[in-house]
Amino acid sequence: MSKRAVLEVIALDAEDAVAAQAGGADRLELVTDMAADGLTPSRETFAAIRARVDIPLRVMLRLADGFAAGDVDALVRRARELRSEGADEFVLGFLDEAGAPDLGAVETVLAALDGCRWTFHRAIDRAADRDALRKQLADLPGLDTYLTAGAPGGVDEGLPTLLAEAARRGEPAYDPQLLVGGGLRLDHLPRLRAAEIDAFHIGGAARPDGWSGQVSSAAVAQWREALEG
Repeated sequence: MSKRAVLEVIALDAEDAVAAQAGGADRLELVTDMAADGLTPSRETFAAIRARVDIPLRVMLRLADGFAAGDVDALVRRARELRSEGADEFVLGFLDEAGAPDLGAVETVLAALDGCRWTFHRAIDRAADRDALRKQLADLPGLDTYLTAGAPGGVDEGLPTLLAEAARRGEPAYDPQLLVGGGLRLDHLPRLRAAEIDAFHIGGAARPDGWSGQVSSAAVAQWREALEG
């Protein structure tokens, strides 16, 4: 396990971004409104963060709480605005009422991303059939990551699923990287790393004062050290 693990940190603003990079984050997920579990930030916020840090930024494309796509035309407009500011990595994922991937919405948004790399986020944890979802998405351009806790309730509940999916790496539809996040704690890392899972996502764990406070570079550094260990 000499390969450096990816540590992705949620950032709401430029101050978060600077602290996360200082602590050793490899990538940021940019969102706003964590009361709704993370929505699309403004183009101004993206530009302010891009000007302050030089690590990769993945920008959320989500306009309302839940996993329905909602106004797809509005999503496309936001995606194009962010692309015009230089955004080149994204996070998205939409389900229909039956819990299957909303391929129409996903493909329409992807058409505005010009082949950019992207993460299918924790909508996978609410899918009616995770394996079927992966197979339906397998040929979409740019998909390189699944952000998942393995279950709706978080990593405690989803750990067996995460380990099982990690063991399927190399099978059709299982090539995208597993990015583990959602109730992730430091004590989960030994089992996940032993399974050769190499990407981790933290939000509240980087904020000792909760979502009302800023990202702590020291908290991020603690995660970086644990991953290196």
